[in-house]
Amino acid sequence: MAANELSPFVAWETFYVIIGSSAAALTGLQFVVVVLGAEARSIGPEVGAFGTPTVVHFCAVLLMSAILSVPWRAVSNAGLALGAVGAAGIVYTAVVIRRALRQKRYVPVLEDWLWHCTFPLIAYVTLLVAALLLRRDPPRCLLVIGATALLLLFIGIHNAWDAVTYIATQQPQHREGPPDQK
Repeated sequence: MAANELSPFVAWETFYVIIGSSAAALTGLQFVVVVLGAEARSIGPEVGAFGTPTVVHFCAVLLMSAILSVPWRAVSNAGLALGAVGAAGIVYTAVVIRRALRQKRYVPVLEDWLWHCTFPLIAYVTLLVAALLLRRDPPRCLLVIGATALLLLFIGIHNAWDAVTYIATQQPQHREGPPDQK
């Protein structure tokens, strides 16, 4: 019997190796972004609203990749694990929305609400639904789950880039030489 007949996950192995590795590497880079931001100014509640979620999305992709790399005995077990990731992501997105509303130093614009709240919520809801339906229609649901993982990866990349450009353009200017003495 061919490997694909044993498990519907085998055909996705390379895909999840690629995006899982990407998510892991990008998580490390996000830590560098936060450190650079900390050197530029004090870290405040904005990190919880706009920085930490990026790491969470990368880690969700990494976790999804790990879950789909496990040699499950039943497709429903993988669906249960992925459903837990989707449900946790929905709850976490609600926390992010609350944090974004409570922080005061940065006023989010429409793009921020889309990329930090709306798109992640759509991704996690989609993941939950696909995970719940995985047992019924593995080929279609695995395609949806793969697209969702890719969406979360792209959300993280966009948000990390947004953080880097914000830090670079909002960093206070330092004067060269000793301060003026009066």
